[in-house]
Order: sequence, then C-alpha cells, then structure tokens
Amino acid sequence: MKKIRVMIVDDHSIVRMGLAAILDLEKDLAVCGTAESGAEAVDAALRLKPDVIVMDLMMPDLDGAEATAAIRKVMPDAKILILTTFGTSRELSRAVSAGATGAVTKNIANAELVAAIHDTAEGMPHFSPEIRQALDDTAGIPDFTPRQMEVLKSITRGLSNDDIARQLGLSKTRIKQHLNEIYEKLGAANRAEAVAIAIHRELLKN
Repeated sequence: MKKIRVMIVDDHSIVRMGLAAILDLEKDLAVCGTAESGAEAVDAALRLKPDVIVMDLMMPDLDGAEATAAIRKVMPDAKILILTTFGTSRELSRAVSAGATGAVTKNIANAELVAAIHDTAEGMPHFSPEIRQALDDTAGIPDFTPRQMEVLKSITRGLSNDDIARQLGLSKTRIKQHLNEIYEKLGAANRAEAVAIAIHRELLKN
C-alpha cells in the first residue's frame, strides 16, 4: 500500500506533535516532515515533496496564505490543506485563492481530519461547514476604488457628508455620488445598511 506522505506546518510544537501522533495511527498515512513557520515550510516542501501539506493559517512570519502562495509558485501541483483555530473570511479566502485545496478547523474529529487529508490528496476540496460559511460571506466582495473605501470608512466612523467632504477635500455632491455607488455595490438601501454590511463582511480590515 502506497502511503500518503503528509507534511505538518504549525508554529506550536505541541500541535505538530499531536497531529503527527494522530496521523501515524493511520495505515495509509505517513508524516514525512514538519515545519514551524511558513518560511521553513517552503524549503521543507521543496526538499520533501509531500503528497499533502497540512498548513496552519495564522503564523508569525509567512502566514498560511502567504506560505501556500510561495509553495504553489515553485510547486504548482502541491496539495495544501489549511488547518486553523480561527481566521477571518478574508484570510481564509486569501488562502484558497493562493491555491489551498481545502480548509478545516482544529476542533474537528480525528476521522474528519483524516478524510480531509484523503480528499486533499485526490485534489478534492474539503471544507468544514463554518469555514464554508465564512468563504460564502466573502464571496462577491465589491471592488471599491480607493476613494470609495475612504468614504465607506468615514461613514462607519459616523461622519456626516459635510464632515467627509471637508476631510477629503471634495464637494458634498461628489460625496453623495460616492455613497450611491457604494450602496449599489453593497446592495444596501441606505447608509445604516451599508455600514452594517461592511462590518459583517469585515470589508474594512487591512
């Protein structure tokens, strides 16, 4: 039986050890290596050429999305499963856009993790329900211009049209035009709804 070779990337040693212990119990899985940072993961992936890379999303140097992009740049066929405790929809979306095959939460059952690794090895997407919901919330994020983003940030701070006009050096008429364009892109009926949507979708995070 050909074993699926798995590389584990996480900045916490206890997580790496725990995952390795779980996966080593599976007859058709073998942990071929570990890395404790995104930067280290890129070098290790090139050296080890694992079948599946289980990648933490939040790491201090290169995060999971950045490491995924770097690995896929030099190994286009690399199969990467994001494993995360938390993460905003934007961060998860970045990881998937970078080439991650799937993403699951760290509180899933061992059997689901094993199933996710098998799916990833086959190139089949596998997402925990809460992560799928987060990605769905990210879908269709409007392509705001820099000026529209400034106006949107201003209204979330409670500034009036007069305040925004003075702050940005624009006419009130132009501010109203920007607001109407923002409402249209968000599918919002008014200022309050636009603010609520922006906060819910975390559109204002850098």
